[in-house]
Amino acid sequence: MAHEIQQATFIQSAEDYRKLPAAVLPEYAFIGRSNVGKSSLINMLTNRKNLAKVSVTPGKTRLINHFLINNCWYLADLPGYGYARISKAVRETFAPLIMNYLKSRQNLLCTFLLIDSRLPAQKNDLEFMEWLGENELPFTILFTKADKLGKTVLGQHIDAYRTKLMDYWEELPPSIITSSQTSLGKEEILLFIEETNTIFDPKKIKL
Repeated sequence: MAHEIQQATFIQSAEDYRKLPAAVLPEYAFIGRSNVGKSSLINMLTNRKNLAKVSVTPGKTRLINHFLINNCWYLADLPGYGYARISKAVRETFAPLIMNYLKSRQNLLCTFLLIDSRLPAQKNDLEFMEWLGENELPFTILFTKADKLGKTVLGQHIDAYRTKLMDYWEELPPSIITSSQTSLGKEEILLFIEETNTIFDPKKIKL
């Protein structure tokens, strides 16, 4: 594969966006509802079985986890949202952490928003997309778990989701269909990152 990740190193976990690594490299954030398959997708992209810890308990990630990829860009694994068994108080701590990070991180080039391809559009996903749009934060939808559906049903689900998005967006956000099991979408995501990295200008970062 032309865009294979050769190196992926865990850097740190942080509960405060002001304690993140220096913003000297391009960065990509991964976020989604709890149990959307985020850890599995990150492990698939990086060719590591346990780089991002997969938990049987959704909502396990409660910090911003940073990884250095190929010594040239950062991957930020953000807390999941929308899991009912997490206390309301804990859920509410996620919101300022995530929003402060997304609005303040100068080197963040794109947020990958993971959406379970098996489900209809969820209210909190749509609201989060709206917030990203209002704050002019670039994002790309990653439809996950495509292997769980047949090709025809998958196409119907994706079409229905995009139709729903047209109620909110004049122009549809970019999207990629993925599967952690079959590596569907891997090449497309890594090519997108490789091409987007070229627009990063470290001279514009205020340290």
